[in-house]
Amino acid sequence: MKSRINKVSGIAIAVATALTSNISIAQETTETANTGLERIEVTARKSVESLQEVPVAVTSISADELSEKGISVITEVQQFSPNTTLQSSRGTNSTITAFIRGVGQQDPLWGYEAGVGIYINDVYVARPQGAVLDLLDIERVEVLRGPQGTLYGKNTIGGAIKYVTKAMSGDGEFKIQGTVGSYGQKDLKLTGQFPLIEDKLFVGFGVASLERDGFGEFLISAIPGEDKENYNKDLTASRITLEYHATDDLFFSLNWDKTKDKSNSKGGYRLLPSILTDAPVPDSVFDSYTSLPTWNEVELEGISFTANWSVSDNTTLKYVYSARESYSPTNIDFDNTALQIFDVPAIYDDEQSTHELQLNNYGDNYKFVSGLYYYDGESCGQFQAILTVLGNTAFGAPGLTRETGGCSDSQSTAAYAQLSYDLSDKWSVTAGARYTKDKKQANVYNGLVFDVVYPESGWVSGYVRPDGQLVPTVLDAEDDWSKFTPRIGVEYQASDDLMFFTSFAQGFKSGTFNPRATTTEPAANPEDVDSFELGMKSEWLENRLRANVTLFSLDHKDRQYISVLPGATTADLNQRLGNIGSSEGQGVEAEFTYLATDNLMLSANIGYIDSSFKEVFDTDPVTGVQFDKSDRFSISNTPEYTYNLGANYTIESDIGDFILNASYYYRDDYVLFEEDSLLTQDGYGLANVSVKWYSTEGNWSASLHVKNLTDEEYMIGGYQFVAPQADGSYLPGLGGDNTLIGYFGDPRTVSLTVGYQF
Repeated sequence: MKSRINKVSGIAIAVATALTSNISIAQETTETANTGLERIEVTARKSVESLQEVPVAVTSISADELSEKGISVITEVQQFSPNTTLQSSRGTNSTITAFIRGVGQQDPLWGYEAGVGIYINDVYVARPQGAVLDLLDIERVEVLRGPQGTLYGKNTIGGAIKYVTKAMSGDGEFKIQGTVGSYGQKDLKLTGQFPLIEDKLFVGFGVASLERDGFGEFLISAIPGEDKENYNKDLTASRITLEYHATDDLFFSLNWDKTKDKSNSKGGYRLLPSILTDAPVPDSVFDSYTSLPTWNEVELEGISFTANWSVSDNTTLKYVYSARESYSPTNIDFDNTALQIFDVPAIYDDEQSTHELQLNNYGDNYKFVSGLYYYDGESCGQFQAILTVLGNTAFGAPGLTRETGGCSDSQSTAAYAQLSYDLSDKWSVTAGARYTKDKKQANVYNGLVFDVVYPESGWVSGYVRPDGQLVPTVLDAEDDWSKFTPRIGVEYQASDDLMFFTSFAQGFKSGTFNPRATTTEPAANPEDVDSFELGMKSEWLENRLRANVTLFSLDHKDRQYISVLPGATTADLNQRLGNIGSSEGQGVEAEFTYLATDNLMLSANIGYIDSSFKEVFDTDPVTGVQFDKSDRFSISNTPEYTYNLGANYTIESDIGDFILNASYYYRDDYVLFEEDSLLTQDGYGLANVSVKWYSTEGNWSASLHVKNLTDEEYMIGGYQFVAPQADGSYLPGLGGDNTLIGYFGDPRTVSLTVGYQF
C-alpha cells in the first residue's frame, strides 16, 4: 500500500523542480475599519463568493480568528458552528466522529462510509482515521451544513468540513511559533515560503512537533515497562507546497503532507467496577486499566497536484489529482481491565486516489460550475476480539479470539453541473444535479480461534503470529449503485444588505458491505437525505450587525445500521448490517456578529434541532415477524440545542495591540448510541478566555489561552456491553464482565504561545 505514494512522490519531486503551486482559494479580506464588519469570501459553491451572497448554511472561521481563540485542532471548530458535532473518537486522538444536523457515522471500521465529508482544499478524505487535523499553515475552515450532494458528491448527507491551507504570496517569509502549557505541553511550529524564480516558482513548507503528557494514566498495565500515560499527545506533521506561475493565465501546484501520531491508545473510564478482577471505578475520568500494549500509531501521507487555466476572462478549467494513504495499528481495550476480558488489537490500512476536472464559466447574470470526478479507494483492516477469561472458563482453552478482517474496494465516477441565473436585479434561481455511479467489492474473513491471536508478530513481547489465514472467508461479493442528486433554489435580493433564499437538496451515503459479517449477506443500500431550507443573509446598522438565519427540515431514509443477533454464547459476535428505517429532523441555525464599537465585537451562534426516528424495522428471530422498534432508538451525538456567546475586544497601545477573547459554549444533553443507549451526557458549558498581543512592528506575537475554565467533565464516546435490569443492576455482556466505558473531552488547560515572523 506504500507503493502508490512512494511512486507518485518520486514523480512529484521531479515535477516540483520545474513547476508547481498551491491554488489560491478565496481568502478572507478586511475592508477599512470605517466600513464595519469585514467581508468574508468562501468557496462553498466551488467558486469565490461573499459569504453573504451564498444561499447555503455555512460557517467560515479565518486563520486570525483560529489563532486568537487558540483553536489548534479541527474538532474545536464545533463550538462555532450550530448543530455540529466534531469529536475525537474513542480509542485514538486522530480518528474523528462527525455529525451535522443529526447525520453522521459513529463507527470508524473500514468499509463504512461517512455522513459528513472532510476535505483538505479540494481533496476528499474518505476515512475517519487521521481526520482530526491539527491546524498547520491554515487559511480558514469552512463548515457547510446540510446535504452537499450536487457539488461535493456522496457521503456529504450531513454536510462538509473544508480545511483550506494558506496560499503563497510569493515573498520570502518565515515564522516560528512555540507553545508551552498544562500537562507538559510543548509545541513547535515552523512555516515559511521563498521564491525559487522571482514571480514564477515558489516553495512553501510547514513542520510541527506537538507533545503533551497524559491527562491521566493507566493505573494497572499488564505489559511491563509500558508507557502509562493516558490521553497524551505525540504528533509530528509536515507539509511542502510548490507553485509555478507559467503565465498570467496558467499555473500549477503540487502539495505533499505527512502526519505521524504516536500518542498512546486512549484508555476508557470504567463507569462500573469489574466483576472479574480488581478494577474499581477510578477517581479520575482520565484514568484507566489495560492488558494491551499502550502504544498506538496513525500515519498519513498524501500528495495532490492541481492545474488551473484561465481560458478566458470568464472561463476557467481546473484539474485536481490526489493520492492518500494511511496505516493505523491500534490497541483498544474494550473492558479496560488488566485481564484479557475483551481486548481488540486492530489494524486499519487504507489508500485512495482521485481525479477531478472542473469547468467554470461566469457571465454578467449567471455562474456555471461543472465537473467530472473519479474516486478509487481500498479500505482494509483486521481486528482480534480476544476473550481469554471467557475462553478459559467456558471452553478450557488457553484463550478465545474472534478474528475478523477483510477489504472494501470502491470505485466511484460522477458528473455534476450547477447554474445560478439572475432573472432580474432581485430574483435568481439555482439548479444543479450530480449523477454518481458506485461500485464496491468486499471480502470478509471471520471465525473463532481457540488461542490468543494478535494481528502481527511482536505485537506483544515474544509473540509470534501463526502463519497463514486462521479463519475462513465468509463473504466475497460485489454490488453497484447509481444515484441522481439534485439541488434547486430560489433567491430574492431584497436590498444590497438583505437576501432571502429557499432550496431543496438531496444527498446520499454509499451502500456498503458488513465488515463484521459472519456469513454471506447482501450489501446495505445507500442512505438518502432530502433537505429543505429557508434562509436569510443580512447586514444591518451600516454593516455593523450581521444576522444569518436558516430554517431546515430533513428526511433521512434507508439508514444503515448494525443489529446484533442472538447466539449460543456471548462470544458469538453475530452482527447483521441492513437498512433499518428512517428519521427526520427540523431546526434552526442563527449566527450573529455585532461590531458594537470599533474595538468591541460581539457574536452569537445558536442551533436547535428536533430529530427522531420515524420507523426502525427488525425481524423477530424466532417467529420471523417484522416489527417496529423505533421507540428504542434516539439520534446520537446530537444535542437538541447548542449555542456560543462570544466577545472580542481590541486594546491599542504603544507596544502593540492586545486582542481579548471570551466565549461560552453550551451543548444540551445527548446520547452516545442510537439503540438502547446507556450513555447519556448531560448538558454542559465550556468557558474559554484568551488574550493575544501583536507587536507594533507586526513581527512578534504572544498569546495566552485558558480553555474549559471551570474544568467541566463531559463524555464524547464510549462502549456498552451490559444489559440493564429493572432493579438497576446489570447483566454482564460480551467477555462476561460489566463493560460500560466512557471517553471524555479535555480538562482545563492553560497555554502560552510566542511567535516571530520575518
